[in-house]
Amino acid sequence: MIDADSVAKYDLPGHLRSVPDEIEAAGLPVTGALPPELTGRYVRNGPNALPGQTIAQPFAGPGMLHGVRLREGRADWYRNRWVRTGAFQGRSFVGQDGRLDLTATSANTHVMRHADRILALVEVGLPHEVTPGLDTVGPCDFGGRLTTAMTAHPKLDPVTGELHFFGYGMRPPYLTYHRLDAAGTLVRSEEIEVPAATMMHDFAITEHYVVWLDLPVTFQWGLVGGPMPYGWDDAYGARLGVMRHDEPGARVRWFGIDPCYVFHVGNACEDAEGRIVLDAVRYAPADFAAMWSVARSTTDLTIGAGRSLLHRWILDPAGTGITAREEPLDDRSVEMPTMDDARVGRPARHLYTVTGAAPNSPDDCSIVKYDTESGKSTSFDLAPEVMIGEAVFVPATDGPRGEDDGWLLSIATLRDGSASQLLVLDATDLAAGPVASVELPRGVPTGFHGSWLPDLA
Repeated sequence: MIDADSVAKYDLPGHLRSVPDEIEAAGLPVTGALPPELTGRYVRNGPNALPGQTIAQPFAGPGMLHGVRLREGRADWYRNRWVRTGAFQGRSFVGQDGRLDLTATSANTHVMRHADRILALVEVGLPHEVTPGLDTVGPCDFGGRLTTAMTAHPKLDPVTGELHFFGYGMRPPYLTYHRLDAAGTLVRSEEIEVPAATMMHDFAITEHYVVWLDLPVTFQWGLVGGPMPYGWDDAYGARLGVMRHDEPGARVRWFGIDPCYVFHVGNACEDAEGRIVLDAVRYAPADFAAMWSVARSTTDLTIGAGRSLLHRWILDPAGTGITAREEPLDDRSVEMPTMDDARVGRPARHLYTVTGAAPNSPDDCSIVKYDTESGKSTSFDLAPEVMIGEAVFVPATDGPRGEDDGWLLSIATLRDGSASQLLVLDATDLAAGPVASVELPRGVPTGFHGSWLPDLA
């Protein structure tokens, strides 16, 4: 374990401030009643400086996993562990020969399980396998088959059990599509032709299609050496690509859209007319510029973060049009959309988002539940002094259920970083507030993405 045996300097505000060590605690205090069916681990990833490091960017720093073990109405333990990547061990992402070391990354963005492997993810490198106790096993290239980076947002087809993902890079191939079978074997890798190296953080799948987001944030050599070598490019344009994933070598059909950027997709599906409906969180150009200034800043987190709105695009693969139809779904600034994973790529009525989640947002935080059929929404509003992270949906398992029968899990942290709780909310009655909260033994920095990992039978 790493101890805080040297003084660490952190320039980020309280709820983002890194913790200096790895700890574990057993028998966590619970307020309310934890649903007994929640038997497993909630694990969340995010950046966390090493002791002695100064991290002044909200997106930077080695990955750290925070985990809470729930079982039979108890909170058995909390523990946190750094992901021990090549960068953690001091290796450089770019070698002296100019080659990229895809194991020398932060692995700080997401954590998920597929085919009994738990993987810590970041979009610029290989995934790193970890144990159920959050210790690092090492980089995973699926038996040498994966030779590109892996997105932090793979999509699991709930019917086939296949995991769809991609890698993007600053050098050709700029974009590569990959697919794992249900057993975790890499069975397909295929280059997708795009004009340049773009920062593609997320994508979508439907029953038959992949939806690509080819947007005007590109790799720029003039930014190399700075915090992030990607910037807005007005000349690049913006488009969505539709590709059959059940036909090897299928061409991509591109649809023009208004210039924007998307970090996170809510869901995509095929409607009764065969059109693709994509819901995602959209940044208009000015809002992206404001947010990106915060993301790339090493000194100033006081500038505005920019607004990001839930938005819908409709694309018709069978039609003759070359542009998508698009419309905003709400005027609130939201991020981190989640859903019932059993409905990924299929029609899904409910999406869950959070407000006030930007690193420097002055807005109060809420968890928002959208009904995409009726257009209505409900929310649970937190106290002004509380920051909230992504809310992960966990389906109920005690018999037949509606789409929203289940629980939302999220870590809430005081703005000064002094304390945190794991909140458990009934997704059918969000406004009622938590049915239970677990007191964590320390303030947990507001991070990125996480998963519920139920115990395996």
